[in-house]
Amino acid sequence: MKLSTGFDISASALSAQRLRMDVISSNIANAETTRGSYVNGQFQPYKRKVVVMEPLQQSSFANVLSQQMNGNSAAQGVKVTSIKEDQSPNKLIYNPTHPDADVNGYVNMPNVDVTKEMVDMIGATRSYEANVTALNATKSMFVKALEIGK
Repeated sequence: MKLSTGFDISASALSAQRLRMDVISSNIANAETTRGSYVNGQFQPYKRKVVVMEPLQQSSFANVLSQQMNGNSAAQGVKVTSIKEDQSPNKLIYNPTHPDADVNGYVNMPNVDVTKEMVDMIGATRSYEANVTALNATKSMFVKALEIGK
C-alpha cells in the first residue's frame, strides 16, 4: 500500500464534494429562471442538476483486502461520473402579470426547491469537512512517524 493512499482518497472526495457544492449553488442561483434554455422556438425553465458519484474501484471488501495483502495497489476514492438533469416536473405558479405566463396566467417555474438544495448543501459541506479532517489526521500520522526517526 502506498503511503499517499489516504491523501488520494481524501483528495478525490474533496474534489467531488466541491463540484457538488458548485452544482447546488447553480441550482439555487437559477431557482427563479424561467428562460433557462431555448428548445423548439420556446424558452424552457431551468432544470435542476444533480451530481452522480461512484467509487473508483467497484470491489468487495474481501477483494480489496486480498489485493492490499498481496502488495497490489488499486485506485481508491470517489469519482464524478456525470451531472444529470433532475426529471421531476416543473412547478406551475399562477402569476398572470409575469412576462412568461401562459394564456391561463400560469408560469412554468424551475423544479428547484431551495430548501432541498440547502439541505444538500449542508450535507456536502459536512462531507467536505469530514474529508479535511481525515486529510489532516493522515498528515499528522506522517509527521509523528517522521518524529520517531529523530
